[in-house]
Amino acid sequence: MTNKAYFEELQAELGNEMQNYSNLFKSKEEIEDEIRDIKEKLFHYDLNNAELFSQQISQIEDRKKILEIKKALENARNLYNIIRMYGHFDLLDKMDFKKFNKLYNETIRHLELLNLKEKIANSVDTTNLLNVALENILFMFRKISEDEIIIADQLKDILRKTREALGGNFDKKDSEFVSLYDELKRLFNKKNLDEITQEEMKLNIGSLQQIFDKVAELNRKNNLLKAKYENDSKYARIHKRILEKGNISKKESEICETLLDIKTQADEKILINTRLLENESYFYQMLIQIVIGSFIKKKIELDTESAKYINACLSKEYMNEYQGANE
Repeated sequence: MTNKAYFEELQAELGNEMQNYSNLFKSKEEIEDEIRDIKEKLFHYDLNNAELFSQQISQIEDRKKILEIKKALENARNLYNIIRMYGHFDLLDKMDFKKFNKLYNETIRHLELLNLKEKIANSVDTTNLLNVALENILFMFRKISEDEIIIADQLKDILRKTREALGGNFDKKDSEFVSLYDELKRLFNKKNLDEITQEEMKLNIGSLQQIFDKVAELNRKNNLLKAKYENDSKYARIHKRILEKGNISKKESEICETLLDIKTQADEKILINTRLLENESYFYQMLIQIVIGSFIKKKIELDTESAKYINACLSKEYMNEYQGANE
């Protein structure tokens, strides 16, 4: 099929939409102008060596600049298709078009990393974002050697273990968890983890190992506590909030006995009538009677403010679980 016939067939098929595709039909001179423009925009980067190109753009923290590079590479990819369609094969020698796909993919990866870092910096609840970032970190090396690859694999492994340990923690409001999470976040934000030296990798492995060990120990203690409440993480969290408050009881056995009594009564009422949770204010009022009654039964002094605090925490736990919003 000739170019003219192809054009006519496409025009017949697209009708009025044809004007939206007019950019496909460029003159040879227009294509040459665009090639020159792309070369100018990408002048400062190595377009022949994808590894060097990746290292160069990984040093760019300005998202706008990366978007400009991405657009230029997109234009180059589009031009390649247009050149082939028109049969201007001599223009293919003007640039190594086949390498642009790889350069484009490297640019997209770095852009995704910048987007994640920006979201992490601006978001209040960054747990999921940081998990995604840690899971998708790419390691680009200034020098590729077997030793570095081994160390990089170790770094990836401890990153994965740390991420999974943090993700497995069921009490993300625990001050110790928050501290460890912030420590990991600082490590992530301190320097691009996608371009680090061998020595920096070793230091990061040591730092991550310390964080992992602390998180693993915290999870161990949390799971022991959860087992006391028939593996109900809601009550394990409430137990910890009561201890943190410090003015109710410091005897964990007393707290546990009291909360188990509350749990038995509350769960029984919900089991009989699950619609209780559809009316939050009614459930709150019902629950506070159980809370006060259980503390009186266990002879633990409870002032009004503390009773409201415990009840608010419990009510929120039940409502979150009911609504599927529990962490």
